[in-house]
Amino acid sequence: MTHQEKISQYQLLLAQLEALLEGETNALANLSNASALLNQALPNSVFTGFYLYDGQELILGPFQGGVSCVHIALGKGVCGEAAEKRQTILVDDVRLYANYISCDATALSEIVVPMVKNAQLLGVLDLDSRLVADYDAIDQEYLEQFVALLVERTDWNFAMFGEKR
Repeated sequence: MTHQEKISQYQLLLAQLEALLEGETNALANLSNASALLNQALPNSVFTGFYLYDGQELILGPFQGGVSCVHIALGKGVCGEAAEKRQTILVDDVRLYANYISCDATALSEIVVPMVKNAQLLGVLDLDSRLVADYDAIDQEYLEQFVALLVERTDWNFAMFGEKR
């Protein structure tokens, strides 16, 4: 796929997310549809989903893929590291990344985008691919836009998630 084709695919993905969020602010519904949308749009994915911050750790949220890790401490693994640093992390080959937590042996590369609103950590978007080096700067740019749109359009009442804040 060329860079322009990838950009076009992400522009379509953002338009689809915009349509899915129209008139819906429920966090569980929006996160569930967002993970399904990403799973359909990114065919090399083995995991597309969210970990939500409960005030102490990241807890598995809505996702598409195989069974996954449930609890992730801040700073641990790519998800915990991205959450703690509040910055996107791309890992070309998880087998070579010292701070990697293996939840699925078929995952070879990963990108994690933190979800922050009003300086408050909400969680992370986690994507794992079956291919090495499947994510690049284009993925980062558009997935950060995807997360920003999702964060902006969603009501983040975490009572339903057993929030411990």
